[in-house]
Order: sequence, then C-alpha cells, then structure tokens
Amino acid sequence: MSSDPVAEKSGFLRMYMSSHPDTLVAYAKWFGKVTEPIKSAEMKSIDSKSMTLNCTMKSGTKKEVYIPIEPPLNGYDDVKPRLLEMKALAQENLGMIKAPKITNFRLPLESLKSGLSITALLYLFLAPTNGTASLFEPARYIHSLVGSTSVNVLTYTVGIAHFFESIYTFTLCRTHQTGVFTGAAYVLSTFVFGFPIWKDLRHRIQAARIESVMKVE
Repeated sequence: MSSDPVAEKSGFLRMYMSSHPDTLVAYAKWFGKVTEPIKSAEMKSIDSKSMTLNCTMKSGTKKEVYIPIEPPLNGYDDVKPRLLEMKALAQENLGMIKAPKITNFRLPLESLKSGLSITALLYLFLAPTNGTASLFEPARYIHSLVGSTSVNVLTYTVGIAHFFESIYTFTLCRTHQTGVFTGAAYVLSTFVFGFPIWKDLRHRIQAARIESVMKVE
C-alpha cells in the first residue's frame, strides 16, 4: 500500500503553517464550523484527505477541529494552491475579503466537444421519423434501433440538466459580479453547452482567488 504523499511532508507543512495562524483560524471557523471565539490555532496533522487543527478558544478551552479536504489532493504539488484557495474561500464567506470579480467571458475549447454532441442529439430529436429526405436517413435508422421515445427522453433529460446547470452558473456570476452581459453569456452558454462552461468558470474563479491571496502572502 502506497503512503500518502502529503502526510509524508506534514512536518514541513505544520512548520510552514505555524507562521500563518490567521489562516488556520479562518479554516477552523469556516470549514470546521467553529462558532466560539478562537484565540489561536495550529496544525496538528495533514494528509491528502483532511487536516486536523488544535484550537485554543478565547475562553481558555482547547478544541481539536477536523477539516475534510474535498476533493482529495492528488499529490504534494496540489497542497499550496489548494490551501490558498481554501484560505480565500474561508475569508470570503467570513466577510474578511471580497469575492474576486470575473469581468469577461471565455468559451473553453472543451465546450466544442459538448457542442458537437448537442448538435447530434438535436439532429436526432428534430428529424422527422416519416419521409424520404436522405438528410434524415441516418436519424431514422437510429430511431428504428433505439426507438423515438428513448431519443426524446434523452433530449429532455439533457435539457433539464442544462437548465439547472444554468441556474448554478447564474449564482456564480452573481457572486463574482460578472455584470449583465458577461453573466448572460455564461448562463446562455451553459444552457447550450452544459458543464464545460461552469467548470471553466470555476477554474477562473479559483485562479483569481489564488492570485488575490498571493498578493498578500
């Protein structure tokens, strides 16, 4: 059984984080759900899936706080960017800093693959099952194999999924103050292309968070 690459270097990480007590306190408050006033915090352990903090309350009591790391870290190289992102996320939600703004739209290359799939699905969905037009002969053949009901159900399912994904994208745009036109571009693109749009938007938000934290590190 292979050892955890993050746990192997936990000693160095604990020493490094000892110089960032305010970050550990923010972790404990947001990710650890600690509501009592915290005087100080130190990292007890860390691995790919979690970290444990020892917190001293202002009342004088001690408290051990377990914080899951989700999704788990892929390796040691993931530690710094993830801890920086977690710091920014905690401070945002605690009202200590403002959420980063996304002010322009970007269409990820991955959306092109999704667009081809959606185009193919709409071709099957909109193709007339009766007729002789050679353009729709492949669609009629597929309908005969899987049935028109299956095609319709799949199309409606994808449409509903994209609708809810668009709502999620809207919440991201509102939180990160994209503005009306950029936000509309993201929401409409999500409805058309699906998850590649909001996935890329989240990556942009993550990068912006890390950049903002790095400026004050």
